[in-house]
Amino acid sequence: MLPPAALHRIMIVTDAWTPQVNGVVRTLSIVADELRAMGHVVAVIGPDQFRTVPCPTYPDIALSLLPRRRLVRKIETFNPDALHIATEGPLGLAARSWARRHGFAFTTAFHTRFAEYINARMHIPTRPIYAWMRRFHGAGEGIMVATESLRTELARRGFQNIRPWTRGVDLDLFKPEPREDWGLPRPVFLYVGRVAVEKNIDAFLDLDLPGSKVVVGGGPQLEQLRRSYPGVVFVGPRYGEALARSYAGADVFVFPSLTDTFGLVILEALACGTPVAAYPVTGPMDVMANANGTIGAMNADLRTAALEALSADRTACRAHAEGYSWRACAEIFLSNLVPIRAGEAA
Repeated sequence: MLPPAALHRIMIVTDAWTPQVNGVVRTLSIVADELRAMGHVVAVIGPDQFRTVPCPTYPDIALSLLPRRRLVRKIETFNPDALHIATEGPLGLAARSWARRHGFAFTTAFHTRFAEYINARMHIPTRPIYAWMRRFHGAGEGIMVATESLRTELARRGFQNIRPWTRGVDLDLFKPEPREDWGLPRPVFLYVGRVAVEKNIDAFLDLDLPGSKVVVGGGPQLEQLRRSYPGVVFVGPRYGEALARSYAGADVFVFPSLTDTFGLVILEALACGTPVAAYPVTGPMDVMANANGTIGAMNADLRTAALEALSADRTACRAHAEGYSWRACAEIFLSNLVPIRAGEAA
């Protein structure tokens, strides 16, 4: 690990960066800001600094085009004490290749279930994709994961040197008041997030529920779902205070994903006092551990979970979210980093 009392130059390489809006981008941007506030010098290399092409089947995601030469110049000019490779895309691959060639150490993170995402879109089996991901992460000195259930699953798949790295929530932004007055029949069941096939949104939209359903977010499936579910209110993406009001104004937040590795939106909803309904899978099982029933409900029958969540305690939801801190998240991230050059161990 890095010397704990020193200030460091930290470089993060990520294929997921602004203007993308997702949990990976939010996590990395907030953690970078927290580290800077602690006195560290942090540089983030993202696709916004390179020529890009749209990702097949998901044009909102930009993939860097032949980034290696420029990426290497940026890393060498910055001269980091620690290198973190956050994603397995073109930038992550180029940074990994450079580090391995020069014998430099680095850490990685498992943010996204690419195997399941690719399977959902292109029907490619997950097994060879996981084998490739094991090789990618196995070259690093540690792979950071957000939940204990994910750590257990990856260990079962043969991943090694797994390090815990939890998440946080902005408690000043996401709060119980003010609440959006949707002007819709109650109860209001809300989904927030990317509108994409891997998020399993249809499982929520197909539910026979009283009141109204609202979807906040954008993505490649948005127009298709608007046509298929005319009774659902699709409001598009919302940010900042408008997003917080959306959470707070719902009676239940429904999280239908089966593939997320954490689910920051769960914490954001709870911070706004809104109970959560979800499947009992990685993410919800970890965030809602020991509090299922008081802050929402998990059930293999999502309709049952959604109806049970209506009776949850909104005050308990907020109290549960208050146990998550972005500063603590940044400190754990820092403790997981390793010196980039051999022989610089603490």
